[in-house]
Amino acid sequence: MTTIRFKRKPIIDQGRAAFFFLLPTALILSLFVFWPILNSFWLSLHQWSLLESDHPYTGLSNYIQLMQDERFWNSVRNTIYFTVGSVPLGIICSLLLALLCNLTLKGMNFFKAIYFLPVISSFAVLSIIWSFLMDPDIGLISYYFHLIGFSVTGWLRDPTLAMPAVILIAIWKNVGFNMVIFMAGLQGISVSLYEAAKIDGANTIQKFWHITVPSLTQTTLFVIIISIIASFQVFDQVFVMTHGGPLFSTETIVYYIYHQGFELLDMGYASSAAWFLFIVVFLITLTQLKLFKYNETD
Repeated sequence: MTTIRFKRKPIIDQGRAAFFFLLPTALILSLFVFWPILNSFWLSLHQWSLLESDHPYTGLSNYIQLMQDERFWNSVRNTIYFTVGSVPLGIICSLLLALLCNLTLKGMNFFKAIYFLPVISSFAVLSIIWSFLMDPDIGLISYYFHLIGFSVTGWLRDPTLAMPAVILIAIWKNVGFNMVIFMAGLQGISVSLYEAAKIDGANTIQKFWHITVPSLTQTTLFVIIISIIASFQVFDQVFVMTHGGPLFSTETIVYYIYHQGFELLDMGYASSAAWFLFIVVFLITLTQLKLFKYNETD
């Protein structure tokens, strides 16, 4: 009987092949990700205005000026306000929709598609539509509020109501994405747990608190972290709907960076604000890793 032996390729050849396969991706990342990040830090150490030809080195003066800029800290407060307002409510709505869509009812696939449709739509286009809907003169929502006796002066023109309006639209836009993640987590819960709880006499609320919620701990933690990171990067709806107004009540960190870099053309100062945001997001990511590690060992 003839034995067939396969010749094993040397490990060095496999390593060379892996290098050539990874090389295009590494070049693209280096050119469009790593180099801009390093270059932005270099810009933050200079007085770099696009209106001037001289770009002197200023060290940490941009960062010092940033820490003393009241408008910048106002954008930080607005971003935190947006995060606190959108993340908890968005997660609760996503979980409730996931529980609803997880039911085996007729036509549920249609509702899943409806809930997810805003996620795949352009936020800029949706913001324009919502701006028209909330317009106090021609908006459909304002019209119906007038019919039921409420005086509407314009959500996006009121410093008190502008940010809540932006928050509600952001929740409506992103709730479908988190819903899908929660649905995936619900699919991973064993049916036998619910059957055992039913035998023990547990009702629906008890099943939810003692089985569903603990089983979704990892999923919920993941949703919280990505939602917080996304909320710190909010820009589209603020740019389209309010331009940071009225009276800077909706100006977020990213919009402030855009204003400094692309409206005032002060790239050095804008880069310092961008690095502040990078550090915040980086710390949130480290917190995510620690929470995941702690939860896995708990």
